[in-house]
Amino acid sequence: MINEEIRDKEVRLIGVDGKMIGIMAIEEALKAAEEANLDLVNISPKAEPPVCRIMDYGKYRFEQEKKQKEQKKNQKTTEMKEMRLSATIDTHDMEVKAKNVQKFLNSGNKVRVSIRFRGRQLAHTSSGNNVMNEFLTMLENCTVEQTAKMEGRNMFMVLAPKN
Repeated sequence: MINEEIRDKEVRLIGVDGKMIGIMAIEEALKAAEEANLDLVNISPKAEPPVCRIMDYGKYRFEQEKKQKEQKKNQKTTEMKEMRLSATIDTHDMEVKAKNVQKFLNSGNKVRVSIRFRGRQLAHTSSGNNVMNEFLTMLENCTVEQTAKMEGRNMFMVLAPKN
């Protein structure tokens, strides 16, 4: 709350320089803030008496928003990319897909590798495991976040970049 929004009878006032001025009536505190061409801001409303500070509230909000934007800019978001393989994939095709997955991992994204089994392939899920293991050997600088496991007709494995 700022300026006239403050409804308390008396407040503990902190000056522009950060030094304690003392406990005074709200009218006197508002007058002191007005003389300094600044705002009276309630920084601790639950204290007894509430603590108010004389400051430039617009400048304060601007700096807070600037800090938040800076923090947001420094955050890194990771995406989940997906690469689909086949249980009967050829080695060259797998090498090409491994190269693309390596690019995803180098850019900091996680990759979900999946194999869909069709028809009679479902009886030979061990071939899918072999494909996943061979695919893993083609990759470098990655950690297996979730090992290969079956879910219905699909086999999934989640890879993350190595830190």
